[in-house]
Amino acid sequence: MSTKQTGSRFRVGLTGGIGSGKSTVAAAFADLGIAVVDADIVARAVVPPGSDALAQISTHFGEQVLTADGELDRARLRQIVFADSTAKNWLNQLLHPRIRQQMLQQLDSTASPYSILVAPLLLENQLDRLVDVVLVVDVMPETQLSRTMQRDRNSAELVQSIMAAQCSRAERLAAADYVIDNEAPPAMLAGEVAKLHRIFLQLAEEKLAKSPT
Repeated sequence: MSTKQTGSRFRVGLTGGIGSGKSTVAAAFADLGIAVVDADIVARAVVPPGSDALAQISTHFGEQVLTADGELDRARLRQIVFADSTAKNWLNQLLHPRIRQQMLQQLDSTASPYSILVAPLLLENQLDRLVDVVLVVDVMPETQLSRTMQRDRNSAELVQSIMAAQCSRAERLAAADYVIDNEAPPAMLAGEVAKLHRIFLQLAEEKLAKSPT
């Protein structure tokens, strides 16, 4: 079993398949004053124009992966790596250490009683090593497909390929310590988050009390 790297502060790993509503759940926790670190935002922050990482990416894949403003064209890069496992592995080896370092720095600098790490690939990239518990936002695969097609205006084929690249619903649920059913009416979500918030506050207090001073 891998060793968790969570320090003395309590951390919740929030994950779910594409289109499950992770951002909505994370925003509900943020409304309660909880610090949220979003892996997708961190991933964008490590490749700004002029960065070494972006230079390596453009050298490897060509200027086709850059926008006219010199930023990373994430949609174009996503199309390339989903079709080429070798390219995906190269990109992961370049970016994952940088992303992990930034996430840890942000998690360590939070001031709220506990923090939440939002990561679509929390389990796939073994980021669950960085958290104390895993919270899964769960919906049916059919819901993932329809929501993502409406939100991103992507084809069913592209969305299905993204879903296939993520771990299965059964695998996520098997790894979950807590689950939010996001098929329920939106009005019920706030109550579910509030209930988990109380649980996490208690767990955070217990962990802090056990930590060496």
